[in-house]
Amino acid sequence: MADPTAEAEARAALEAAGRLPDAELDIGAVALQFARIDAPAADWRGAARHLSELARAMVEAAIAAPEADRGDAARRIAVLAEVLGGRFGYAGDQENYDAPANANLIRVIERRRGLPVALGILWLHAAGAAGWGAHGLDFPGHFLIGLEGTPGQGVLDPFSGGAPLQAPELRGLLKRLQGPQAELRPDMLAPVGKRDVLLRLQNNIKLRRLRDGDVPGALRCTQDMLRLAPAAAALWREAALMHQRLDEIGAALQCLDRFLELVPPGSEAAQRARLLALELRQRLH
Repeated sequence: MADPTAEAEARAALEAAGRLPDAELDIGAVALQFARIDAPAADWRGAARHLSELARAMVEAAIAAPEADRGDAARRIAVLAEVLGGRFGYAGDQENYDAPANANLIRVIERRRGLPVALGILWLHAAGAAGWGAHGLDFPGHFLIGLEGTPGQGVLDPFSGGAPLQAPELRGLLKRLQGPQAELRPDMLAPVGKRDVLLRLQNNIKLRRLRDGDVPGALRCTQDMLRLAPAAAALWREAALMHQRLDEIGAALQCLDRFLELVPPGSEAAQRARLLALELRQRLH
Protein backbone atom coordinates (compact mmCIF):
# COMPACT_ATOMS: atom_id res chain seq x y z
CA MET A 1 0.00 0.00 0.00
CA ALA A 2 1.25 3.46 -0.89
CA ASP A 3 2.39 5.67 1.96
CA PRO A 4 1.34 9.26 1.12
CA THR A 5 3.87 10.68 3.57
CA ALA A 6 6.75 8.68 2.06
CA GLU A 7 5.74 9.67 -1.47
CA ALA A 8 5.50 13.31 -0.43
CA GLU A 9 8.98 13.09 1.09
CA ALA A 10 10.37 11.55 -2.10
CA ARG A 11 8.75 14.19 -4.28
CA ALA A 12 10.06 16.97 -2.04
CA ALA A 13 13.55 15.47 -2.41
CA LEU A 14 13.15 15.49 -6.19
CA GLU A 15 12.10 19.14 -6.11
CA ALA A 16 15.13 19.98 -3.99
CA ALA A 17 17.36 18.13 -6.45
CA GLY A 18 15.69 20.06 -9.27
CA ARG A 19 17.12 23.27 -7.83
CA LEU A 20 20.69 21.95 -7.82
CA PRO A 21 23.21 22.33 -10.63
CA ASP A 22 23.91 19.10 -12.46
CA ALA A 23 27.37 18.64 -10.97
CA GLU A 24 25.97 18.62 -7.42
CA LEU A 25 23.39 15.89 -8.01
CA ASP A 26 23.88 12.62 -6.12
CA ILE A 27 22.79 10.37 -8.96
CA GLY A 28 22.24 7.27 -6.82
CA ALA A 29 20.26 9.12 -4.14
CA VAL A 30 18.00 10.79 -6.70
CA ALA A 31 17.36 7.50 -8.48
CA LEU A 32 16.32 6.04 -5.12
CA GLN A 33 13.70 8.77 -4.69
CA PHE A 34 12.21 7.92 -8.07
CA ALA A 35 12.23 4.25 -7.06
CA ARG A 36 10.46 5.00 -3.76
CA ILE A 37 7.57 6.56 -5.65
CA ASP A 38 7.41 3.73 -8.17
CA ALA A 39 7.60 0.96 -5.54
CA PRO A 40 6.44 2.45 -2.23
CA ALA A 41 6.48 -0.90 -0.40
CA ALA A 42 10.12 -1.60 -1.30
CA ASP A 43 12.97 -1.27 1.18
CA TRP A 44 14.53 1.98 -0.01
CA ARG A 45 16.55 2.41 3.18
CA GLY A 46 18.17 -0.98 2.61
CA ALA A 47 18.97 0.12 -0.92
CA ALA A 48 20.52 3.33 0.44
CA ARG A 49 22.72 1.27 2.77
CA HIS A 50 23.79 -0.81 -0.20
CA LEU A 51 24.84 2.32 -2.08
CA SER A 52 27.07 3.19 0.88
CA GLU A 53 28.48 -0.34 0.92
CA LEU A 54 29.16 -0.15 -2.78
CA ALA A 55 30.95 3.18 -2.34
CA ARG A 56 33.15 1.81 0.47
CA ALA A 57 34.05 -1.25 -1.60
CA MET A 58 34.98 0.96 -4.53
CA VAL A 59 37.21 3.21 -2.44
CA GLU A 60 39.04 0.15 -1.08
CA ALA A 61 39.42 -1.29 -4.59
CA ALA A 62 40.80 2.00 -5.93
CA ILE A 63 43.38 2.20 -3.15
CA ALA A 64 44.43 -1.38 -3.94
CA ALA A 65 44.84 -0.58 -7.65
CA PRO A 66 47.39 2.26 -7.90
CA GLU A 67 47.55 2.15 -11.70
CA ALA A 68 43.81 2.73 -11.90
CA ASP A 69 43.91 5.42 -9.26
CA ARG A 70 46.67 7.22 -11.18
CA GLY A 71 44.40 7.36 -14.22
CA ASP A 72 44.81 4.27 -16.40
CA ALA A 73 41.37 4.09 -18.07
CA ALA A 74 41.53 0.40 -18.98
CA ARG A 75 42.53 -0.53 -15.43
CA ARG A 76 39.74 1.61 -14.03
CA ILE A 77 37.21 -0.25 -16.16
CA ALA A 78 38.61 -3.57 -14.96
CA VAL A 79 38.43 -2.53 -11.29
CA LEU A 80 34.85 -1.34 -11.65
CA ALA A 81 33.94 -4.64 -13.29
CA GLU A 82 35.63 -6.57 -10.49
CA VAL A 83 33.58 -4.72 -7.87
CA LEU A 84 30.17 -4.43 -9.53
CA GLY A 85 30.15 -7.58 -11.62
CA GLY A 86 32.45 -9.78 -9.60
CA ARG A 87 31.88 -8.93 -5.94
CA PHE A 88 28.26 -7.74 -6.15
CA GLY A 89 27.06 -9.75 -9.15
CA TYR A 90 25.43 -7.00 -11.21
CA ALA A 91 24.50 -7.88 -14.78
CA GLY A 92 21.99 -6.98 -17.45
CA ASP A 93 18.63 -8.74 -17.39
CA GLN A 94 18.81 -10.63 -20.67
CA GLU A 95 15.75 -12.79 -19.97
CA ASN A 96 13.18 -10.18 -18.87
CA TYR A 97 14.53 -6.99 -20.39
CA ASP A 98 11.18 -5.16 -20.41
CA ALA A 99 10.23 -6.02 -16.82
CA PRO A 100 9.31 -2.82 -14.93
CA ALA A 101 11.61 -3.84 -12.05
CA ASN A 102 14.60 -3.34 -14.35
CA ALA A 103 14.05 0.43 -14.29
CA ASN A 104 13.55 0.73 -10.52
CA LEU A 105 16.85 1.17 -8.70
CA ILE A 106 15.62 -0.47 -5.49
CA ARG A 107 14.49 -3.58 -7.39
CA VAL A 108 17.71 -3.56 -9.42
CA ILE A 109 19.72 -3.59 -6.20
CA GLU A 110 17.59 -6.41 -4.78
CA ARG A 111 17.82 -8.54 -7.93
CA ARG A 112 21.28 -7.47 -9.15
CA ARG A 113 19.70 -7.20 -12.60
CA GLY A 114 18.48 -4.23 -14.60
CA LEU A 115 18.38 -2.14 -17.74
CA PRO A 116 21.59 -0.57 -19.08
CA VAL A 117 20.77 2.88 -17.70
CA ALA A 118 19.73 1.58 -14.26
CA LEU A 119 22.93 -0.43 -13.97
CA GLY A 120 24.81 2.55 -15.36
CA ILE A 121 23.67 4.69 -12.45
CA LEU A 122 25.31 2.21 -10.07
CA TRP A 123 28.52 2.27 -12.11
CA LEU A 124 28.52 6.08 -12.09
CA HIS A 125 27.89 6.06 -8.33
CA ALA A 126 30.81 3.68 -7.79
CA ALA A 127 33.18 5.60 -10.06
CA GLY A 128 32.28 8.83 -8.31
CA ALA A 129 32.99 7.28 -4.91
CA ALA A 130 36.49 6.41 -6.13
CA GLY A 131 36.98 9.96 -7.35
CA TRP A 132 37.12 8.88 -10.99
CA GLY A 133 35.47 11.05 -13.61
CA ALA A 134 32.65 9.21 -15.38
CA HIS A 135 29.55 10.17 -17.33
CA GLY A 136 26.80 8.73 -19.47
CA LEU A 137 27.25 8.90 -23.23
CA ASP A 138 24.81 10.11 -25.87
CA PHE A 139 24.88 6.75 -27.65
CA PRO A 140 21.58 5.89 -29.35
CA GLY A 141 19.48 3.01 -28.10
CA HIS A 142 21.84 1.57 -25.48
CA PHE A 143 23.25 3.31 -22.42
CA LEU A 144 27.04 3.40 -22.24
CA ILE A 145 29.50 5.04 -19.86
CA GLY A 146 32.58 7.10 -20.59
CA LEU A 147 35.33 6.82 -18.00
CA GLU A 148 37.96 9.54 -17.88
CA GLY A 149 41.60 8.54 -17.79
CA THR A 150 44.72 7.94 -19.83
CA PRO A 151 45.51 7.69 -22.67
CA GLY A 152 41.91 8.88 -23.24
CA GLN A 153 38.30 8.18 -22.43
CA GLY A 154 37.45 4.53 -21.87
CA VAL A 155 33.99 3.34 -22.91
CA LEU A 156 32.18 0.52 -21.14
CA ASP A 157 28.85 -1.28 -21.32
CA PRO A 158 27.29 -1.69 -17.84
CA PHE A 159 24.72 -4.15 -19.25
CA SER A 160 27.52 -6.51 -20.28
CA GLY A 161 29.38 -6.49 -16.99
CA GLY A 162 31.46 -3.45 -17.85
CA ALA A 163 32.83 -4.82 -21.11
CA PRO A 164 35.25 -2.25 -22.58
CA LEU A 165 34.28 -1.06 -26.05
CA GLN A 166 36.72 0.16 -28.68
CA ALA A 167 35.71 1.64 -32.03
CA PRO A 168 35.07 -1.75 -33.75
CA GLU A 169 32.79 -2.93 -30.94
CA LEU A 170 30.98 0.41 -30.88
CA ARG A 171 30.37 0.22 -34.64
CA GLY A 172 29.09 -3.32 -34.32
CA LEU A 173 26.72 -2.37 -31.50
CA LEU A 174 25.44 0.63 -33.45
CA LYS A 175 24.75 -1.47 -36.55
CA ARG A 176 22.88 -4.05 -34.48
CA LEU A 177 20.71 -1.27 -33.08
CA GLN A 178 20.20 0.88 -36.17
CA GLY A 179 20.95 -1.33 -39.14
CA PRO A 180 23.96 -2.01 -41.38
CA GLN A 181 23.99 1.49 -42.86
CA ALA A 182 24.52 3.21 -39.49
CA GLU A 183 27.89 4.87 -38.97
CA LEU A 184 29.58 5.85 -35.74
CA ARG A 185 29.86 9.62 -35.22
CA PRO A 186 31.86 11.53 -32.58
CA ASP A 187 28.70 13.08 -31.12
CA MET A 188 27.49 9.59 -30.15
CA LEU A 189 30.25 9.53 -27.56
CA ALA A 190 29.50 13.00 -26.20
CA PRO A 191 28.94 13.16 -22.43
CA VAL A 192 25.47 13.68 -20.98
CA GLY A 193 24.75 15.12 -17.54
CA LYS A 194 23.47 13.30 -14.49
CA ARG A 195 20.04 14.88 -14.84
CA ASP A 196 19.72 13.54 -18.38
CA VAL A 197 20.74 10.06 -17.22
CA LEU A 198 18.06 10.10 -14.52
CA LEU A 199 15.44 11.29 -17.00
CA ARG A 200 16.45 8.51 -19.36
CA LEU A 201 15.87 6.02 -16.55
CA GLN A 202 12.39 7.38 -15.83
CA ASN A 203 11.56 7.59 -19.50
CA ASN A 204 11.61 3.80 -19.55
CA ILE A 205 8.86 3.72 -16.92
CA LYS A 206 6.83 6.41 -18.68
CA LEU A 207 6.97 4.63 -22.04
CA ARG A 208 5.99 1.29 -20.52
CA ARG A 209 2.96 2.88 -18.87
CA LEU A 210 1.92 4.53 -22.13
CA ARG A 211 2.34 1.22 -23.94
CA ASP A 212 0.04 -0.38 -21.38
CA GLY A 213 -2.56 2.38 -21.77
CA ASP A 214 -1.90 3.80 -18.31
CA VAL A 215 -1.99 7.48 -19.22
CA PRO A 216 -2.56 8.68 -15.62
CA GLY A 217 0.47 6.67 -14.48
CA ALA A 218 2.58 8.00 -17.34
CA LEU A 219 1.51 11.54 -16.46
CA ARG A 220 2.51 11.07 -12.81
CA CYS A 221 5.90 9.81 -13.97
CA THR A 222 6.30 12.85 -16.23
CA GLN A 223 5.35 15.18 -13.40
CA ASP A 224 8.00 13.59 -11.18
CA MET A 225 10.57 14.00 -13.97
CA LEU A 226 9.64 17.69 -14.11
CA ARG A 227 10.35 18.01 -10.40
CA LEU A 228 13.93 17.08 -11.17
CA ALA A 229 14.09 18.99 -14.47
CA PRO A 230 11.67 21.92 -14.30
CA ALA A 231 13.25 23.54 -17.37
CA ALA A 232 12.80 20.49 -19.64
CA ALA A 233 10.51 22.01 -22.26
CA ALA A 234 9.77 18.73 -24.04
CA LEU A 235 8.42 17.20 -20.82
CA TRP A 236 5.99 20.12 -20.34
CA ARG A 237 4.64 19.48 -23.83
CA GLU A 238 4.30 15.76 -23.13
CA ALA A 239 2.46 16.53 -19.90
CA ALA A 240 0.14 18.86 -21.80
CA LEU A 241 -0.73 16.15 -24.31
CA MET A 242 -1.40 13.62 -21.55
CA HIS A 243 -3.66 16.07 -19.73
CA GLN A 244 -5.46 16.62 -23.04
CA ARG A 245 -6.00 12.86 -23.45
CA LEU A 246 -7.46 12.80 -19.94
CA ASP A 247 -9.72 15.76 -20.81
CA GLU A 248 -8.00 17.93 -18.20
CA ILE A 249 -7.99 21.02 -20.37
CA GLY A 250 -7.06 23.62 -17.77
CA ALA A 251 -4.02 21.61 -16.67
CA ALA A 252 -3.04 21.05 -20.31
CA LEU A 253 -3.11 24.80 -20.93
CA GLN A 254 -0.95 25.48 -17.89
CA CYS A 255 1.65 23.02 -19.19
CA LEU A 256 1.57 24.60 -22.65
CA ASP A 257 2.05 28.04 -21.12
CA ARG A 258 5.14 26.77 -19.30
CA PHE A 259 6.40 25.13 -22.50
CA LEU A 260 6.05 28.42 -24.36
CA GLU A 261 8.08 30.19 -21.68
CA LEU A 262 10.96 27.79 -22.31
CA VAL A 263 11.19 27.62 -26.12
CA PRO A 264 12.15 30.33 -28.63
CA PRO A 265 8.96 32.29 -29.42
CA GLY A 266 9.46 32.12 -33.18
CA SER A 267 10.21 28.40 -33.35
CA GLU A 268 8.02 25.89 -35.12
CA ALA A 269 7.46 24.10 -31.81
CA ALA A 270 6.14 27.31 -30.27
CA GLN A 271 3.81 27.91 -33.20
CA ARG A 272 2.35 24.41 -32.91
CA ALA A 273 1.93 24.83 -29.15
CA ARG A 274 0.09 28.14 -29.61
CA LEU A 275 -2.27 26.53 -32.14
CA LEU A 276 -2.97 23.67 -29.74
CA ALA A 277 -3.54 26.11 -26.87
CA LEU A 278 -6.01 28.08 -29.04
CA GLU A 279 -7.88 24.88 -29.87
CA LEU A 280 -8.04 23.88 -26.20
CA ARG A 281 -9.24 27.29 -25.08
CA GLN A 282 -12.04 27.12 -27.67
CA ARG A 283 -13.11 23.82 -26.10
CA LEU A 284 -13.44 25.55 -22.73
CA HIS A 285 -16.02 28.00 -24.04
